[in-house]
Amino acid sequence: MQAPFTSLDGFRAVFNALPQRDASAVQTAIARNEQLTKPKGSLGQLEDLGFWYAGWRGDGRPSLERPQVVIFAGNHGIAARGVSAFPPEVTVQMVANFRAGGAAINQLSRVAGAAMSVVELDLDRPTADFTKAPAMTEAELVAALAAGWEAVDDDADLLVVGEMGIGNTTAAAAVAAGLFGGSAADWTGCGTGVVGDALAGKTRVVAEGLALHAEHLADPVEVLRRLGGRELAAMAGAILRARAGRIPVILDGFICTASAAVLARIAPHALDHAVAGHVSAEGAHRALLDRLGKEPLLNLGLRLGEATGAVLAIGVLRGALACLSGMATFAEAGVSKG
Repeated sequence: MQAPFTSLDGFRAVFNALPQRDASAVQTAIARNEQLTKPKGSLGQLEDLGFWYAGWRGDGRPSLERPQVVIFAGNHGIAARGVSAFPPEVTVQMVANFRAGGAAINQLSRVAGAAMSVVELDLDRPTADFTKAPAMTEAELVAALAAGWEAVDDDADLLVVGEMGIGNTTAAAAVAAGLFGGSAADWTGCGTGVVGDALAGKTRVVAEGLALHAEHLADPVEVLRRLGGRELAAMAGAILRARAGRIPVILDGFICTASAAVLARIAPHALDHAVAGHVSAEGAHRALLDRLGKEPLLNLGLRLGEATGAVLAIGVLRGALACLSGMATFAEAGVSKG
């Protein structure tokens, strides 16, 4: 679907008409769950996960048939500052690896039964170094948001978004700090494996960006434009499109969550259709999830990005829905409820 906005004002206007979950579907799911052949509440978090999905799909006995995974790739001007253990050329090389089916996310998407695609965002034109200027112009930000919106399949019944872009943990740290305050050190982690002096340098880059753009950080959209990147913006656009289409979302790691947090800062309930797939080993991810009130489904020490943690969580969701929709009720099974 073509994006319904051609300006940042148009993007902001989308938040005025976000759909809500279907309360009747939730009640139907809860009523069914109470009749299933198990003690009440015995499936714990899986039960709430099923109710959440039922509400957003408008079906009290839902199934998951068409999960979609989209990886957005962008390049960052700040990569020239040595903030990553890998050179910027790796972004293009990894996109080729995704397309050839050789990356971790390819394997995990296949196991999860999810359709996966890759969207390249002007890889030959990195964003500006945000310590010297805004990362993107308004037109560039609108284009990236629209690319994310338009990448979502109208027929998908679950969306997972991921990213590839050397330097993007630095951008995500700057965005998180711009949105929620705190020092650069509070939000900056090792990313691809930078430690010691390299980590200190990365933290300085984030601090310089925050200082340069300090007067504009009250506006979440400006935080994204000035400190983010094209792939972060595209993820935000895709997650918002999912909300408009009542498509549930599983969030990935620190970078994806920082992108999604922009939406939550614009409108507090903008991420009600999203759950956290996992908490990553990137130190500030847990703090970011806490700010958003999201409890992760998994904690596996991952820090790869590429939507890998979120895709693994598809299996948890499938399990929740299989129990909610597939289990027999006491009456169907001829079991005494007691």
